[in-house]
Formats: sequence, C-alpha cells, structure tokens
Amino acid sequence: MTRFDRIYKIHDLLRNARHPVPMRVFMEALESSRNTVTRDFEFLRDSLGAPIEYCREQNGHQYAPDSPEFELPGFWMNPAELYALLACEQLLENVQPGMISSRLAPLKDKIRHLLGESGHDAERISERIHIQPIQARMAAHQIFDPVAEATLAGKQLSFSYSARSSAGNTHRQTDPQRLLHYRSNWYLLAVCRKADALRLFSLDRISEPRVEDTPSVQRAIEDIDGFAYASFGIFGGGPKGTAHLRFSRHAAEWVADETWHPDQVGEHKDDGYHLKVPYSDERELAMEVLRYGPDVEVLGPPELREEVVLRIRKMAGIY
Repeated sequence: MTRFDRIYKIHDLLRNARHPVPMRVFMEALESSRNTVTRDFEFLRDSLGAPIEYCREQNGHQYAPDSPEFELPGFWMNPAELYALLACEQLLENVQPGMISSRLAPLKDKIRHLLGESGHDAERISERIHIQPIQARMAAHQIFDPVAEATLAGKQLSFSYSARSSAGNTHRQTDPQRLLHYRSNWYLLAVCRKADALRLFSLDRISEPRVEDTPSVQRAIEDIDGFAYASFGIFGGGPKGTAHLRFSRHAAEWVADETWHPDQVGEHKDDGYHLKVPYSDERELAMEVLRYGPDVEVLGPPELREEVVLRIRKMAGIY
C-alpha cells in the first residue's frame, strides 16, 4: 500500500470514528508497522495540517473535537489521478506546443514530487503517451495566446489575415466566438464585423493579432453550432446536400466504425457499405473520397460526383 493509499485510509478512519482510534486498528487496516503509521501521522500533521491528536484516556488518535472539520487538500490525489493529470498535459502539449507548459510548470513539479514519494515514475508519461500530428500547421504562441485570450475573455480581436484563396493581407475586426481544433490545426470561428457574418480563420494565416478593450458580441449557441457542425468538414454553414457514398467491403472494415458527421446514416448492403453524410462544400469531402481510391463510389448528388470525376481526370492527365 502506497503512502497515498495509507493517507486516504487514515483520514477515513479518523473522520468516521466516534471515539479515538487505537493504534492496532491503524496497523491492521494499513497492514503497516507502528513506525510507518506514526510517520504518516506526522506527514498529515506537518504537511497537510491535519488536527490529529492523541487521547491518553482512551489510548487512541482522533481529529481534535474543537477544530474545524478537516478534509484532505483538493490537490491530494492518488497515483492514477496524478498520472491522468500529467497525461492531459502531455496531450495538450502535443496539440499546441507551449500552450500551457510555462503556466503548468509549478504544478507539474508538485505532481512529480508526489509521485516520487509514492515510488512511481513520472517520466514514463512522456515515454508512453505521444500524439503524432499529421499535416499540422502549428500556430506560434504569439498568435495563439491573444486569439485564445480574446475568445475566452469575450473581447473583440483585430488582426491581419492572409487567406489562401486570395492574394495579400486584409485587416479584420472580429467578434471571436469559438476556437476549433480540426485535423491537427487551429481555427478561429468569429463574426467578421465588415461582413457581419460568421467566418472561419486559420490561425496560421493570422498576423499582428490585437485584443481590443471592446466586448465582443456573442451569437446564439444554436447559430455557432449550426455553422460549425451542421455539415461535414471544416467548411462552415448549413448543409446544401447529402452525399451518398458506397464503400467496398474491404473499406467498410474501417469506414463503418468511423464518425464522419453526427447526423450520418450508414448501412451494410449486398453491394457494400452505404454512407450518407450532410455537406456544405464539395472540396473537402471530395478529397476525403479520393483518399479511398477505387474502394468508394459517389452515388449522389450529381454535382459531388462530377467534382470527384473532374479531379480524377486531372490526376490521370498528370500520370
């Protein structure tokens, strides 16, 4: 039994006891020697501030009756919970390097100290948990930090933006609504004040961000969710159609277990696996379809099928 487990057990015995608890009860419950239990008492008193006292008349220990009700500090966790905290930090660090590492440094040091006291190795987290970002376009912390600050604080954000679809930079004044992390990349969903409409901005195309003092105007959650999640992929807006895809039995081994969209409908049939997915823009869905090569066919709608056919013909022209 680790010190973490013993401390929990001692605390439970003391707070639930109506009378002072004899030493033999602690020794039996903790399966530990008198010296070990005594050291745990000292740790509870000196490090955690527990009001433990010895009652000579009844030859037992108790929480002082005249002291405020004592609870273990909120940070007091068992090794599994501490590992979970370190694992979360490791996941976040892989999603956005430097995002919280400096702010969490003191907390990480304390977690590692507590794990060391329990005989556990904190370093194994970084060795055994790793995220491999694919095609990630990392946003520098000089960009991510003010964007996140404006979004969380409900402030307007101004910045220069270089869209991939057009040449040159444009100045944007926005009301940030939500940060999205999609396929290893960060996006800002905000109301562009010039267009007076929701727009999606890739953080790697933002420069010179500035958090304004003016509070941002927040759209209804239903509007935000409708723009961000109503259709397949990162292209926002309501669905303009429903893609009907037929996958081979081979591809169905993977696709049938995937979630392309919360409102998708999938069904196994004699000729393969049929998947129906709402979409608002053919481009991203067409690229996803092409990823499966000859193992998928677009059955409809016609404009999506034509988009895929056009791309295949251009590819064939190259090769």
